[in-house]
Amino acid sequence: MLGFIVAAAVALLTGCRPGAGPEWWRRLWSRKRAGASVPPCIVRPEQTEGPYFVDERLHRSDIRSDPSDGSVKKGVPLQLTIRIHELRGGACAPLTGAVVDLWHCDALGVYSDVQDRSFDTRGKKFLRGYQTTDSSGAVRFITIYPGWYSGRTVHVHFKIRTNSESRRGYEFTSQIYFDDTLTDQIHMQAPYNTKGRRTVKNQQDGIFQDGGEELILPVIREEDGYSG
Repeated sequence: MLGFIVAAAVALLTGCRPGAGPEWWRRLWSRKRAGASVPPCIVRPEQTEGPYFVDERLHRSDIRSDPSDGSVKKGVPLQLTIRIHELRGGACAPLTGAVVDLWHCDALGVYSDVQDRSFDTRGKKFLRGYQTTDSSGAVRFITIYPGWYSGRTVHVHFKIRTNSESRRGYEFTSQIYFDDTLTDQIHMQAPYNTKGRRTVKNQQDGIFQDGGEELILPVIREEDGYSG
C-alpha cells in the first residue's frame, strides 16, 4: 500500500494499493472522514487526471522554462516538496524511486502541448516535468503559482507512479489546491491581473467538492515567492 504526502513542514496528501480502484479508495477515505483509524500516510482522495495530462517524460525540477524555445513563464515563484510513503509492516516508510509528474496552467490559464478551444500550444512544454523520489521519498519542484481558466478553481495536477512496466506498479493522480484569499492576493499582481477576476473559487468547483478541502496546500511566504 502506498501513501502519498505533499509536504512542507506539515504532511498533506494521499494513498492507494496495487489494483485498488476508486471504490476501494472511497471506502478507505470515508473511514478516515468518519474518524476511523487508518494508516497516517493514507490521508487524501484521488481526483481526476483531467484532459491536459501529456506524458512528456521531462526529467527536471524547474518546470518554468519551455525547452522548445528557452522562454520562461512569468509568475510568482512557487517551490513544492512532495514526499511519498508506502505502508510497510504497518508503518509508513519513505518510498524511493517513484516518479512524480507535475503539470498546471500558466498565469493566464493556458496549458502547454495541447489544443483547446481558446489556445493551441502543441509543441510547447512549459510547466510540465517529473522527478524521481530520493531516499527520503521526496521530490522538489520550482514552478509558478498557477492562474485560472473558466470552469475550474486554481489547482496543480500531480501523478505518482512506481514501476510502470510492472503489473504490480502503483499509480495515483490528484490535484493540489490553494487558499482562496491567498489566490486573490496573488492574482492582483501582474501578469495574472491582465486576465481579470476569476469566475470560480474552491467551493464552486465540482471537482474540489469531492475532497478538495483535504487537498489545500498550506504555503509559506518566501523572499521572492512561496513554498509548500
